[in-house]
Amino acid sequence: MSTPVISAREADVLALLGEHLSNAEIAARLFISVRTVESHVSSLLRKLEVPDRRALSRRAPGPPRAEQQGPAPARPARALPAPLTAFVGRARERAELATAVTERRLVTAVGLGGVGKTRIALAVAAQVAGDFADGVCFVDLVPVTDPGRVGAAVAAAMGVGEQPGRGIDDTLVAALADRRALLVLDNCEQVRDGVAPFLEQLLVACPGIRVLATSRARLMVPFEWVFPVPPLSRVGGGESEAAALFLERAAAVGRAPAPEERDRIAALCERLDGMALAIELAAARWSTLGLDGLTAGLGDQLRILAGGPRADGRHRSVRAVLDWSHDLLEPQDRALLRRVSVFVAPFTAEAAAEVAAFAPLQAAAVADGLGRLAEQSLLVVTPSETGTRYQALETLRQYGTERLTDAGELTDIRSRHLAWCLAGAAGLEELGGPDWRARFDAVAEDLRAALAWAADRPEQQADARRLAWSMAGLAFHRNLLGEAQQRYEQAASLSAGADAAAALRQAAGVAGCRGTGDDVYRLHRAAAEAAHQAGDTAWAARDLAAAATAAYRFSSTFSRIPSVDEVTGLLTAAREQAGVNDPAAEAALALADAAVIADAFGAVQGALDNTAPDTVACAERAVELARRAGDPVAQSAALDALSGAQSWAGETFAAAAAARARIDVLASAPHTPARTHELTDALAMAAATAVGAGELAAARRWGSRLAEQPQLAEVGDHATSWLLVADAFAGHADQVLTGSVRFLDAWQQAGRQRSFSLGPAAASIAMIHGLRGDHEARATWLAITEQAGSKEDHHRGHGAVFDTVVLLHHGDAQAALERTAPEPEQVWKWVCWVWLHWYTALRAEAAVLAGHPDAGDRLAAARATVAGNPVATALVDRAQALLCGDQARLLTTAAAFDAAGCRYQSARTLLLAGGVHTATGAAALADLGLAPMTVARPHHPRP
Repeated sequence: MSTPVISAREADVLALLGEHLSNAEIAARLFISVRTVESHVSSLLRKLEVPDRRALSRRAPGPPRAEQQGPAPARPARALPAPLTAFVGRARERAELATAVTERRLVTAVGLGGVGKTRIALAVAAQVAGDFADGVCFVDLVPVTDPGRVGAAVAAAMGVGEQPGRGIDDTLVAALADRRALLVLDNCEQVRDGVAPFLEQLLVACPGIRVLATSRARLMVPFEWVFPVPPLSRVGGGESEAAALFLERAAAVGRAPAPEERDRIAALCERLDGMALAIELAAARWSTLGLDGLTAGLGDQLRILAGGPRADGRHRSVRAVLDWSHDLLEPQDRALLRRVSVFVAPFTAEAAAEVAAFAPLQAAAVADGLGRLAEQSLLVVTPSETGTRYQALETLRQYGTERLTDAGELTDIRSRHLAWCLAGAAGLEELGGPDWRARFDAVAEDLRAALAWAADRPEQQADARRLAWSMAGLAFHRNLLGEAQQRYEQAASLSAGADAAAALRQAAGVAGCRGTGDDVYRLHRAAAEAAHQAGDTAWAARDLAAAATAAYRFSSTFSRIPSVDEVTGLLTAAREQAGVNDPAAEAALALADAAVIADAFGAVQGALDNTAPDTVACAERAVELARRAGDPVAQSAALDALSGAQSWAGETFAAAAAARARIDVLASAPHTPARTHELTDALAMAAATAVGAGELAAARRWGSRLAEQPQLAEVGDHATSWLLVADAFAGHADQVLTGSVRFLDAWQQAGRQRSFSLGPAAASIAMIHGLRGDHEARATWLAITEQAGSKEDHHRGHGAVFDTVVLLHHGDAQAALERTAPEPEQVWKWVCWVWLHWYTALRAEAAVLAGHPDAGDRLAAARATVAGNPVATALVDRAQALLCGDQARLLTTAAAFDAAGCRYQSARTLLLAGGVHTATGAAALADLGLAPMTVARPHHPRP
């Protein structure tokens, strides 16, 4: 027998089974979900052909040698910034802080600027990384200028993307809820108002997260334990730690101090109050000034600044050495240092020249000046793929800002920086290219800082509006949907009239992509008000109609669905403002009417005969009006209403055609957020209707395109739902199980949402586990199905379809008959649309195999319903062949299933045929990764 192929992850699970760990304990060790562990255990049972976990544990590798025994290795820590210099001293502080970090929820390392808080935090984080199964994440908050973006900065560092219908803070908390990790937040003082509420939310919801923060003052957050970071010890073990730091740094820049100079160096460091930054700056001058020059310079310059709000104890020592270092510079270098302090992120020499090169500084002197400042540790050099970049550390940026104020240059420099940001944003508006994302990330924090400054100044309002609008589009392309909506709304607040309305419409489009229906509704109403104030009543009517449409069309994305009276009032107001001879407004109102009628029709069972034609006709009118208006987005929305109306009317193939037509229509639409929202929805509907029409290959094609949409790139549940359903019906077990891992993790991170597509996707995974004979895993996924979708839909709709497939596979035709007992007309609301053909065909097969006396009638009715559906028609043909005992016709259906891409049903057909076909069918099932099938044949076959 060949040795089964076991994946690396399965090997990890097997080894931990050998330690007799539970699924939850294995999940914690390997940083995967419990459901994923269950999937791997099921796979191992099948591959190793053993009956239970006990047998699996006996197949695990032997225990390690005694000297190797101990806890399993933790998940590797997220890469910490690599210091360019060695860490010196602080052995006692490191040990105390390391203990605190592993025992307490929140530890804040506080101290003066330049005391060395970041360095000790990095050293301790590296030391304790092995104690955190999910690693360590470092987040530098220096670039964050908006307190509201603290959570976004942490999410970016943790690799957590936005989720539809949720803010980034809520998404992050959901993603970290089950993790055990250390979060290092550096430089919290500048956004303390944002850090404090963020950490309160995080620590309450995520018990496994520990936080090590650095700040100049405590954060005033519950559970906080403050660790004061003292200056370097002046005398420790016979030698000053401060002096040791000086000696190490001085040796790195050239000549190492002689042994006889160490006592004088210790005295010098004592005069610097043991401040790490001050010592490093002084050591950087060692090779050119020597000890005498340093001592003389400090003796003359070290002083406490008098007067002003900043002359306090937190800044005195560092300010003294910065004043001294600044005064040693040539006038041009002083100007350059203060002017480049405006940059938040690393910048190039070219950028510095654009912003800083004016009298007395010449553009040609900028590059040399940057080099000199870097040599004196006043700038950090950061190599990158696009060339050398420079950065002023936060303390030096603050110092430079004060110097700009003293020189009377602050407003001028900020204005020049704003102009540079506007030009940079304009350059980024040419979207695309392999390096676009990196180019945006390199300047994004500067764009945000410039916008924050300009937005508060009336004289800069026009530029602030331009930058906000530009940032909105760039953030959307960067898939920062929350920020994109925020920037469009900011642009609206800086605008008036028609411009404000246009920005609010764009914001509504982004909100649609985010799945936040309340915001779509609010923003369209706000756009209507802005348009009305501008005297544009036609646009106001369109916006009011759009708000009303959203209330019905996307009601599942609302946290509070507007009342019928409220929406009716919007439509009344829209009609009053629409006037006459405005095709776009007329189309918008027709779409709203179609949405209202379709919703009312869908809410009432049994009204098909009276209202279905009217509903379809109303939607068709909306499509035609949108086409005449030349609005592809509106036409797509109207086609969606038509597709829905046709599906409720039982016109499966017409519904599928309308869904596909949306994609073609949108191909010519401008790439706005509203178009993106429509396209995402159109692809989902095209995949869903293809499943309903039995077009599995098309369902996979549209589902794949949906998963590739940038806005869904990090959202595994919504993006892959219809792929999972199509693969499950085809019988591709391995693909479904692989996809289920991403689906479950994304669904949990998104807060366990419910939707039209999530329930069927979970049910399809449960079906595959059932076909594999893993009933424990199937039960788990059935529970998820009820949480991810509608309970009624699971029991009476898609759940009946997937359950029947499993029951028939295991030969329980009677149970399958009971599961599909209701007539399709009795449960049409739940089985129509995607599931009607599947339900009807499987119901007929169950009747045949269970020997139901009305099996023939059910077959005839099913044949009329599913005509045109290749898979459902083959199911009915196979059931008819079984009922009649027609072996040749039975085998013909196997070829039909193969042609339709439904390998599972093809294999099942061969097993039902029996005889010489049994072995071939069994081999086909095994190749699909499915369990052997129990063959059930008709109890009372009739000619």
